[in-house]
Amino acid sequence: MEDAGQKDTLFERIGGSAAIDRLVDLFYERMDTLAEAKGIRALHAADLGPTRNDLKRYLTEWTGGPRLYTPEKGHPRMRQRHMHVAIGEQERDAWLMCMRGALEETVRDAEARAVLYENMAKLADWMRNQPEQGT
Repeated sequence: MEDAGQKDTLFERIGGSAAIDRLVDLFYERMDTLAEAKGIRALHAADLGPTRNDLKRYLTEWTGGPRLYTPEKGHPRMRQRHMHVAIGEQERDAWLMCMRGALEETVRDAEARAVLYENMAKLADWMRNQPEQGT
């Protein structure tokens, strides 16, 4: 059983909606500015507003916060939603690089940050739809 003062969800542990908003904003800022992310940035629309809002709603729900994504979009089906985009190791790694930096700036709780990154790394790897390099 958890202590009464302990926060139950990752959403609460990282700081709720404000933390998700900051995380996503920093993530896309990195995507816009880091040379290593140029390739994945080119896979997105010029206007990141709708994508940014979708990611905020998705991460809110994914971390145990309010259900903001599925009522509007339905089941996430993340891999299916991204099949039109070629995602290989390079795209996965660039995405994770941007997310790791955003997590480091946003999430003070080291354990929560590690759990989030580990789960995001699994998701990012699962999203790949291109063969491994050299195969």
